Amino acid sequence: MGWHYRKSIKVGPFRINLSRQGVGHSYGNRRFHISTTPDGRRHVSVRLPGGFQVGKTFGNRRYPRHY
Repeated sequence: MGWHYRKSIKVGPFRINLSRQGVGHSYGNRRFHISTTPDGRRHVSVRLPGGFQVGKTFGNRRYPRHY
């Protein structure tokens, strides 16, 4: 079993996410959100009326995942 750590700091419309893997950041509001993960991928999501959410991830991991 692994351990996880996550801390989020909000600075205006930006959010800085600290985790065991590194530092990521995100920007957005309730409807539109862009985030960058510590391994370099970007994720864009849009919330639609009625509870639907559409998201797309761009890019590959910079380093392989090790177990």
